[in-house]
Amino acid sequence: MTNRTREEQARSLLNDKLYNEAFDQLAENLHNTWYNSSVNDVESREQAWLSLRLLERLRLHLTSIVETGEMAKKLKEYHI
Repeated sequence: MTNRTREEQARSLLNDKLYNEAFDQLAENLHNTWYNSSVNDVESREQAWLSLRLLERLRLHLTSIVETGEMAKKLKEYHI
């Protein structure tokens, strides 16, 4: 897969309403699980926290692909 294709697919996902709705709903559910867990339920809190971090990393990775593609275009445009 070319870098341009990766950038286009990543941009498409980040702009997709259903994708964002799913991510946001999942993050909200995980946050509620974490927030409403009992004092003694350390395992559930840790799982929710780790899952929230993973969601964040996935979104950041896709954003990075898009930004890297934009930077490459600028560098090419300015012949750097």
